[in-house]
Amino acid sequence: MRDGGRIAAAIDVLTDVLNRHQPVKSAARDWGKRARYAGSKDRAFVSGLVLDALRKKNSIAHAMGSDEPRALILGALAHAWGWDIMKIDSAMDEDHAPSKLTLDERERLVMAPDVMAEPWVSGDYPEWMEPMMDRVFGEEKVIEAQAMAVRADVDIRVNTLKVDAEKAGGPMRSADAQTSTLLKNAFHIPARDPSQRETSLESIPAYSKGWVEVQDAGSQIAAAAANAKPGEQVLDYCAGGGGKTLAIAAMMEGKGQIHAYDIDGRRLSALIPRLKRSGAHNVQLVHPREPEALEALKGQMDVVFVDAPCTGTGTWRRRPDAKWRLKAKQLEKRTEEQTEILEAASAFVKPGGKLVYATCSFLIEEDEDRVADFLSRHDGFEQLNAAEEAVASELLTDEGAATVKAGCKAGTSVRLTPRSAGTDGFFFAVMRRL
Repeated sequence: MRDGGRIAAAIDVLTDVLNRHQPVKSAARDWGKRARYAGSKDRAFVSGLVLDALRKKNSIAHAMGSDEPRALILGALAHAWGWDIMKIDSAMDEDHAPSKLTLDERERLVMAPDVMAEPWVSGDYPEWMEPMMDRVFGEEKVIEAQAMAVRADVDIRVNTLKVDAEKAGGPMRSADAQTSTLLKNAFHIPARDPSQRETSLESIPAYSKGWVEVQDAGSQIAAAAANAKPGEQVLDYCAGGGGKTLAIAAMMEGKGQIHAYDIDGRRLSALIPRLKRSGAHNVQLVHPREPEALEALKGQMDVVFVDAPCTGTGTWRRRPDAKWRLKAKQLEKRTEEQTEILEAASAFVKPGGKLVYATCSFLIEEDEDRVADFLSRHDGFEQLNAAEEAVASELLTDEGAATVKAGCKAGTSVRLTPRSAGTDGFFFAVMRRL
């Protein structure tokens, strides 16, 4: 496909996302089924353009004077991809391209960004979230939000149950990966040009052998805050896909037990092939249909890790469509669930044991507020310095330790963001049962 046809396809896909409320992956997949002639580079171009149009939806709509799919896609070419007017003009002259640019479109495509635009326009976040963004980031809210409106890097965790970072380095270099500056046993792949196809790590033998796992550096650091020791008893209370379960299992050197539980049995079952590939033999699945197995763990755990369901605001770089679907009622529902989950999970912590609470959200309502609410009702728990716990795991580099300490503003919990740490948005707090 030529660029003109790709641009037309991106407009069609974005129309499905905005008008039919489809996730980008679903809309792009449906288009791919209709366009059998499209190659992998075509698909990467189309999905990349749609995602960037969504990442910067407010600022592009403001610049173009319209939030229609055509305006957003054309605006993304200029304001996200840096295409000049001549390159856009040339693409619009090709076969199967959308109709040629109007005079108004041409004028708007060459205009500089409006420095006087409202914060939620310049920062590309929903207007209703303005009070929350102001509360957590203050005067830096626009800069922080802009760092969430770009393509995310890829981070890889080395599975130390099978190899060390040096041995994994060869295969990782073949994928253009660099040594992580934050974590000792991790690699980092900078974000590709948005029109280019991402490297498929699953096609690398090191992945199928279980040497490496794709896991954001922020997620790896949050898991490190558990600081679980070999031989301990650990409960991953919201295990989900198992990324942190596997990271903690490696931290424990395969010794002791980590119990992986999730209220959704289907998600828990999806962990089984990952466990086999990783070689983590100290993980025991606790299925929600077997409540007696979970009940037997009460008061027995050295560490209970709660990666709570949340709004996912910290993943806006990867899932920009979710940014615009988020509503105030969803946030309210999530905070209620988080309160209930923390309450339930705390019963499994033994005296002297730790309760780790983490979210991939940067919202205080889901983070510090939930911890404060829990502590206000539980005199038997005290809050620890989460940065010190993560550093004590000895999984962080010197730069990683400094980054985490910088994210520990009040000397208790830690917040990481794309701007401050180069990671997804993550929050974690550590509490000890007295």
